[in-house]
Amino acid sequence: MFSHEEVVIRAGERTGLPVLVAVHSTTLGQAVGGCRVNHYADWRDGLTDALRLSQAMTYKCAIAGLDNGGGKTVVALPPGHVVDSRRDLLHDVADVVHSLGGRYATAPDVGTGPEDMAVIKERTPHVFCTPTELGGSGDSSPGTAAGVMAALSAVCAYLGKSGLKGRRVGLLGLGHVGAHLARLLAAEGAELLVADVDPAKQALADEVGATWLGPDEVVTAELDILVPAALGGLLTEELVQGLRCVAIAGPANNQIASPSVARMLHGKGVLWAPDDIVSAGGAIYAHAVELRHETPAQARARVAGIADTLSRVLDSAEQAGESPYFTAQEFVRARLEGASHGLAR
Repeated sequence: MFSHEEVVIRAGERTGLPVLVAVHSTTLGQAVGGCRVNHYADWRDGLTDALRLSQAMTYKCAIAGLDNGGGKTVVALPPGHVVDSRRDLLHDVADVVHSLGGRYATAPDVGTGPEDMAVIKERTPHVFCTPTELGGSGDSSPGTAAGVMAALSAVCAYLGKSGLKGRRVGLLGLGHVGAHLARLLAAEGAELLVADVDPAKQALADEVGATWLGPDEVVTAELDILVPAALGGLLTEELVQGLRCVAIAGPANNQIASPSVARMLHGKGVLWAPDDIVSAGGAIYAHAVELRHETPAQARARVAGIADTLSRVLDSAEQAGESPYFTAQEFVRARLEGASHGLAR
């Protein structure tokens, strides 16, 4: 069943590139979600991304206690395409976002950053995470990384030993968030194994004293915790068979390919922390600064609350004897149903 409220597919007036905006839900409030500019073999693959990621954003906001729903923008670049004018591309995005009349606001994602949001804001006010000097909350990756660290503290406590010192941690992906995580994990004393598809990222591994491996090697290494910080869809039935980790907790979205994978992980005794919770730090921080007008310190305190949220989900899942994947969905469903029936959000 199609669960989205609205999907817009439009060729950009200036660039002719497909701008895809998916609004999954406004039940809790304005839909929010990042603007992804990425290459796809077919533009419809970009649409699939927009649909999946906008739904994930609804879940992320709901379980984080935010009064927002989920949306997503994807600009689907053809293979090998080089953008002639980035400003034209971003203005095309802005026009589509603005046409939705405030039902959806965009923010940075893969392929975009705060400076791009400033360009989008030239044509629409419905945008988050512009640079701090322009009154926005800036780069969301430090907040996301801080949220992951809070989640990891909850995972460690659940496993029976607090702290990351001495734990063998595999980090897959050294992009904006992954780079922050590499430095934070190293500072906590974790025994760190890292991987990225970009060989130039090995310099960061050397900087933090981590062991550099190939992506397939780090995923199947013997680990206390695997931290997926790259693109989604990592955990398939085939991959789970080769896992040798105790737990998985990372900011990559849509990690689990299907519910059967969640059941496999649970049956294998691998603890999986729902990515909707683990990855919510950036959204929580931006919400606190830009909508609640809180100080950075207050916003960071809200991000730290991810540990308590995850602990509640893990404890409830244990009591129910099921994967946290299904418990988290129940938490989200209850909040959305309560809001749709006029109960307190």
